[in-house]
Amino acid sequence: MAIAEYLPAFGIGYLLGSIPFGLILAAMLGKGDLRKIGSGNIGATNAVRAGGKGLGAVVLLLDAAKGAAAVLIAREFLGAGSMPLGNEIFAATGALIGHLYPVWLKFRGGKGVATFFGILIAILPMAALIAAIVWGVLFAFTRISALGGLGAAISAPISAWFFGAQPLFPMLLGFSLLIVWKHRDNIRRIVAGEENIFSRPDKPSELSDPGPH
Repeated sequence: MAIAEYLPAFGIGYLLGSIPFGLILAAMLGKGDLRKIGSGNIGATNAVRAGGKGLGAVVLLLDAAKGAAAVLIAREFLGAGSMPLGNEIFAATGALIGHLYPVWLKFRGGKGVATFFGILIAILPMAALIAAIVWGVLFAFTRISALGGLGAAISAPISAWFFGAQPLFPMLLGFSLLIVWKHRDNIRRIVAGEENIFSRPDKPSELSDPGPH
C-alpha cells in the first residue's frame, strides 16, 4: 500500500474536520470566544454555556456532519483505493485529527465525540446507533456528558468487531484511544468525584462539565 495514494482523502478529511464551527458560530452570534468561556473547549457543551441549548445543538450537528461528509466525499469521489475502504478510512482519520488538532487553532481543538459519531453514521451506522444509546443511558443515569461521550467512543470498536466489520476495528480502536486521551482531565475528575454535572430541568443549572466535544 502506498500511503501517498491516500493523502488526498486524508487532506480533505483534515480540512473538513478542522473547521471550528463552535468558535465561528459563537463569535458570529456575539457570544464571545469559546476558548475564553467555561472550559475553553470549542465544542457543543461549551457552546451551550456560551449561547444556550440551540447553539449547542447546531454545533453538535455541524461537528458530526463534517465527520460524515469526509467519509461520504471520499466514498463518492475517490473510491476505495488499493486497500478496502482505504480512502474512507483515511478521510475519517483526517477528519477526527483535524477536529482534535486543527492547525488554525495551534492544534488545540475539541474532544472529538460528535465528529466521531458523524464518522460512524457514514461508515458503520449500527455502531453509531449503539454509541448514541450508550451515550444516552450513561448521561441519563449520571448527568455527566463526558462520561457518556467516553462510553460511546469505547463502544465503537466493540460494535465493529461484533458486526463483522473487522477492517474498521483498528481505526475505531485508535479513535477511541484518542478520545480517551483528550478526556484525561475529565477522567481524573470523574474518579475523584469532582466532575460537575448537567442539572435536571427542575434544579438549578450546574453546567460546568467540559463535556465530550
